[in-house]
Amino acid sequence: MTDTFVTNPLFERVERARRRKHKIRETHITLAHGSGGRAMHDLVEGVFLEYFRNPMLEKLEDQAVFEVNGAKKMAFTTDSYVVDPIFFPGGDIGKLAVHGTANDLAMSGARPLYLSAGFILEEGFPIDDLRRIASSMQAAAEEAGVQIVTGDTKVVQKGSADKIFINTAGVGVLEQEVNISSSNAQPGDKVILSGTIGDHGTTILIARGELELETDIESDSASLHQLVAEILDEAILNRMPDAIRSLRDPTRGGIATTLNEIAMSSDVYIEILEDLIPVREEVKGACEILGLDPLYVANEGKLVAIVSPDVADAIVERMKKNIHGGGACIIGEVRPEPQGIVSMLTGFGGTRIVDMLAGEQLPRIC
Repeated sequence: MTDTFVTNPLFERVERARRRKHKIRETHITLAHGSGGRAMHDLVEGVFLEYFRNPMLEKLEDQAVFEVNGAKKMAFTTDSYVVDPIFFPGGDIGKLAVHGTANDLAMSGARPLYLSAGFILEEGFPIDDLRRIASSMQAAAEEAGVQIVTGDTKVVQKGSADKIFINTAGVGVLEQEVNISSSNAQPGDKVILSGTIGDHGTTILIARGELELETDIESDSASLHQLVAEILDEAILNRMPDAIRSLRDPTRGGIATTLNEIAMSSDVYIEILEDLIPVREEVKGACEILGLDPLYVANEGKLVAIVSPDVADAIVERMKKNIHGGGACIIGEVRPEPQGIVSMLTGFGGTRIVDMLAGEQLPRIC
């Protein structure tokens, strides 16, 4: 890693801009507000946080962690899925809904327990397709070790929705005394990625017919709760239960947006190395054709971990033994400043700022 660019004037301008409070300037919702990037963050902070503000929501994590009557801590999360197409190589909207919600719970260190499932169905939607989705959700729930215990169904007139939308909420229990948060990253920590990036987003693009590529690439949609359990176990074996600072699954907005969220929440600077980031050739090719950056393409079965340097190598080796962590590697390091910024040391030896996703690259990706 290098400290050469810490005083770069461009970094200083970006840091000052980051410290300014962002306001909603649009008068109507755009697709960018659902991207997971800057526009969505402005919407959340400028509208929802303004009206719903409370200590748990202010953390802006993917889940809320709370305690009831002194019992074990619980985690709660919710998410909605509008992916198009609803069936794609490696999964479908139902599998995505279960995995995504279970993973948001797991990123807090919780073991997922129970899910709800709400369905908005368009008039005329085939019952056979609904059965196929329900079957996929059942299999995904078994894989994630959860049960779908409650739900709701609404039907809207034809043309009022697009086939099917699914909302899932979930609760889990924290069985270890851990404090995992986007605000916990510390200078010196290592940035670990569990495997290749951009697989899900590229799969959706190809499934939509936007790219005429001959490839076997599939969505990486998967349940990561067991991988997280093994990461926590390794930290405990090393007698460092607090070594796992942050865990996030980089879905909409990709790893670039996820790392920016951590950098801003923790007031740190994160530097990653381009040559260390695993990207499939199919993903590189698709991104080159469409002018996209793999750092911003969605994933549904990967995680980013910020961990103490004392256990980073041991964590990577433990992750590699799990089917969903076989490509685990250290891709960067946390530094003290300039705060709230992510940069990448390129393969050509230069440095570029990796900002949060500014618009909507791939609508309806999850």
